[in-house]
Amino acid sequence: MVTIQKRFFELDFLRGIAIMLMILYHALFDLNYFAGFGFELWSGLFWLVGRTSAFIFIFIVGVSLTISYSRAKGKITGFSLFKKYFLRGGKIFSWGLIITAVTYVFLPTGTIYFGVLHFIGLSIALAYPFLKFRYLNLILAAIFVVIGFYLKQSVFGFSYLLFLGLRPEVFYTLDYFPIFPWFGVVLLGIFFGNTFYAKGQRRFLIPDLSAKLKPLLFLGRNSLLIYLLHQPILTAIILSVMFILD
Repeated sequence: MVTIQKRFFELDFLRGIAIMLMILYHALFDLNYFAGFGFELWSGLFWLVGRTSAFIFIFIVGVSLTISYSRAKGKITGFSLFKKYFLRGGKIFSWGLIITAVTYVFLPTGTIYFGVLHFIGLSIALAYPFLKFRYLNLILAAIFVVIGFYLKQSVFGFSYLLFLGLRPEVFYTLDYFPIFPWFGVVLLGIFFGNTFYAKGQRRFLIPDLSAKLKPLLFLGRNSLLIYLLHQPILTAIILSVMFILD
């Protein structure tokens, strides 16, 4: 059975779940950073919450790229098609650069040099040659993940390949998503998309629950805007409460 529609509610639903998990994780982080709480965020349940949120976001990037590519390739081809993804990735990467500038000014000890928006922006452009493949992406995904875990155990005497996962010995940042291993998650999403959303159409049956999931679907459809705004809002709320209680 093939279902033809512009958006797939299940993908927006998953983005909405990821947004909720992200807000929870960042709220706990902010409570630690600004209010001196002692939540353990680098291991255990809360670490899993943060990583699950990131995995969902990045996985759906891959799935969504296959849907977009399938629908666009019949209308534009060649360099124009690549340009579409290059510009889209560049726009998101630019938001990442703004976050770099803001954290450099206000949080210099944890400046975000290559966070999730930098990664997603670059990945959208890098993924273009892989969008036509299916099982090859499954193999490459495993390779990226294995290399990434290997690099995580090593340190290097330079920082200019930080975006790949080659970290210098002294390095601290509030957000870090290097190409190795995280591009492997994008490739996994591309494999999944080319399998279950071939030609930009859903290839499996699922009940339409969109009417019951509107709040989460709203979050999923506006994930970039919410990502950009949620931290200033959380920070303002926490600092305001601290001021009132002081």
